[in-house]
Amino acid sequence: MLKTLTLAAATAVALGSSAFAAPRVERVTFASHGEQIVGDLYLPEDLDPARPRPALVVTGAWMTVKEQMPARYAREMADRGFVALTFDFRGWGESGGARRQYEDPSAKIADIEAAVAYLATRPETDKDRIGGLGICASSGYMVTAAAEDAAIKSVALVAPWLHDAEVVEETYGGKDGIARLEAAGDAAEAAYRRTGKQALLPAASLTDDRAIMFKVPYYTEADRGMIPAWRNEADPAFWRGWLKFDAIRAAPRLHQPFLMVHGEAAAIPQGAHKFYARLTGPKQELWLDNVTQFDFYDRAVPVKAASDAVAAHFSATLGGAGEAGQ
Repeated sequence: MLKTLTLAAATAVALGSSAFAAPRVERVTFASHGEQIVGDLYLPEDLDPARPRPALVVTGAWMTVKEQMPARYAREMADRGFVALTFDFRGWGESGGARRQYEDPSAKIADIEAAVAYLATRPETDKDRIGGLGICASSGYMVTAAAEDAAIKSVALVAPWLHDAEVVEETYGGKDGIARLEAAGDAAEAAYRRTGKQALLPAASLTDDRAIMFKVPYYTEADRGMIPAWRNEADPAFWRGWLKFDAIRAAPRLHQPFLMVHGEAAAIPQGAHKFYARLTGPKQELWLDNVTQFDFYDRAVPVKAASDAVAAHFSATLGGAGEAGQ
């Protein structure tokens, strides 16, 4: 079912949201492929130990840490009664991993599966009611994990970056643009294998055109994504693996209930439309007008509108946050 919401209507939805008890946050650790993963577990204040809740793994954009947009959405979900886990992927933030700041789709998919397995062990969590909420690039990792892991019972995406070879070609300057990025990545990988040292570049910058994200908001703003917990560096050797990653191929294999919240003014909506069209299971979509990719990360109105829709989806598919598991 397609729903389109104007910014004015989204404002009314956000302002009309019910008040919820503030969550508490617990630092947690678990293992993924031999490395320690560090996370934050957001717990509703009214949690009843005798009534395990549905729980969500919440993941964010590429090259980010748990304190950025994942924290915002995890808090929104905990405000609405869900247990929510954010974490730093291997090689990022506080988590282990010798190779740092390296965007590795396969490793991140495996880390999501490890996070789901960890959530299932928590006493606050109903292991049969675990969902996945992916934001931006991790949406592709989340749907791929869900297509492979039946422990993820429901999926929601916000501002999803979902690409395949065709979308990559449209987005990165055609075959020539892709070839340049792959060549740069391959050179960085060869240097790393030869020297053991990473040739790190700025992840984002307003002035340095070597940055992976040049002249973008959020990451370059101190009151938004440019926070002390985030290291503004990236290993350019990631390019080939990222460009070859195909998130859209997971769509026909994804049978869990699915919600997508996106906007035509946000990143690669054509990829989201293509993914949605290939889904064969129960699905819903909500499109917000005049909302950019970065607005979805932290702007109050779109975040609350998206969070309300996501919470409603998980309540309908996992059971209400205040209900005991069946």
